[in-house]
Amino acid sequence: MIKRIPISALKVGMYITDMNNDWIPHNTQRRRGLIKREETIEKIRKMGVQFVYIDAVKGADTQDSETAAAVDERNEEALQKAGEQKPGVAPRVSLPEEMVAALRIHSEAQELVGNFMNSAKIGAAIDVAPIHKLADELQSSVTRNANALGCLGRIREKDNYLLEHSVNLSVLMSIFGQYRKLSEDVMHQTVVGALLHDLGKILTPDEVLHKPGRLTPEEYEVMKLHARHSRDILSATEGIGELTVITAAQHHERMDGTGYPEGLKGEAISEYGRMVAITDVYDAITADRVYHRGMTPTQGLKKLLEWSGSHLDPALVRQFIRCIGLYPVGSLVLLDSGRLGVVVEINEEDQRLPIVRVMYHTKFRMPITLTTIDLSKPSSQDRILRSVDPDEYRIDVRKFLS
Repeated sequence: MIKRIPISALKVGMYITDMNNDWIPHNTQRRRGLIKREETIEKIRKMGVQFVYIDAVKGADTQDSETAAAVDERNEEALQKAGEQKPGVAPRVSLPEEMVAALRIHSEAQELVGNFMNSAKIGAAIDVAPIHKLADELQSSVTRNANALGCLGRIREKDNYLLEHSVNLSVLMSIFGQYRKLSEDVMHQTVVGALLHDLGKILTPDEVLHKPGRLTPEEYEVMKLHARHSRDILSATEGIGELTVITAAQHHERMDGTGYPEGLKGEAISEYGRMVAITDVYDAITADRVYHRGMTPTQGLKKLLEWSGSHLDPALVRQFIRCIGLYPVGSLVLLDSGRLGVVVEINEEDQRLPIVRVMYHTKFRMPITLTTIDLSKPSSQDRILRSVDPDEYRIDVRKFLS
């Protein structure tokens, strides 16, 4: 039986199935196996891990535990409660209409961020004007219909994670900032900060940055320097605002002080640093990478709730969930009818009733005619039962988002 236990209850002889530490950036390999030495437990504790999952059949058990099923049920209840309020601002134009502009912006953003990083790497003169223009266009697209760029955030290539993560993080920050009614200037600066938050990785050795296996403790310390490098490069770049620097510098800080580069705690982390920490973790854990299989969007939201308080700001996590919806764009959901559908647009009045694109029937285990259904319409009698893992049915959700 899989159980969650506090780190204080972890003993030699227990079998770890999940260190529950995907909130740690660059966690390139999830550790599983039998605990044989006290030193291993101490290393896990020093990471800031507060709870781990064990298999009580493969190793020792403890009474100080909770079943994984019970944890998931509690997370689901918290997710539903967090989503009780209405989600973000209603779209001004239709999804198909905005998708044209979104595709252009998304493509240009990746190219521009890549060029910016390359110029910084070789010490060439940096022109920030195109970045500012891009940030404005991105904000405008999100204002018109956030689901367009949100969709594209689910269509990614494993080998292009660095650039796609930077672009998607800026989209999420724009959506989050709009929901929280931040001023236009503040939103602009934080979006630029999200776009350039990983700029410091140009100074990270390739053998560390692109290592496919688990980083050694020494390599991890080298990787952690990128946040400080991002701060220093942006601080020295003309035309970059203070909030942009703060956003980039604090994206790995954590509420309990286990983050970096400064180990800031709680309110010592700026509002924007706490926001970008949430969006950064969410995007990282829901992305497929060479060494990491991404969670579903709904699973990702549950994990944000599980890590709230200790690592992430709980009030901001709940707001983030409300602004992107219980079933974010790109979620695969099971309907009452037995059909599967990909969420393509959230409902601004009731998060439980999004627009879905159905393509498969679970009862007959076969594809069906592709149909788009608005679950909020009186003509639709279907309701969402739960979100499901696309791999369970070998469905590539990316095919149904574009």
